[in-house]
Amino acid sequence: MAEKLKLELVTPYKKVLTEEVDEITATGALGEFGVLPGHAPFLTSLKIGEFAYKADGRFFHLAVNWGYFEVEDDKVTVLVETAERADEIDLERAKAALGRAEEALKRLAAEDKDFRTYEAALERALIRVQVAAKVARK
Repeated sequence: MAEKLKLELVTPYKKVLTEEVDEITATGALGEFGVLPGHAPFLTSLKIGEFAYKADGRFFHLAVNWGYFEVEDDKVTVLVETAERADEIDLERAKAALGRAEEALKRLAAEDKDFRTYEAALERALIRVQVAAKVARK
């Protein structure tokens, strides 16, 4: 059994990271899951959520936006629309986006064509605030 996982996280715009890691947690379509070295192969979809990994005894956090997660032979490939490291997120901007999405949802009915758009914006902003706050507390 390998002692590390090789992690590659990619967006349509760039390769965000390639690293040897000890463990990974992510938010899948069915909930949060974790992966350690020696994990059985699998493929799942990711939803808007927090992505965390441990390397060299430290945890690192990212906010990710929809994608796919594959494990095979201790190699983890993550393809997502966007990924932001916790220390790159502007907390005040994320809070402002959260407020705008909340206000828009208050004015819209669930049947409105823009309701799902603002609902997703709210979810993205909330995750960004939560992930950014992890760095702010340190």
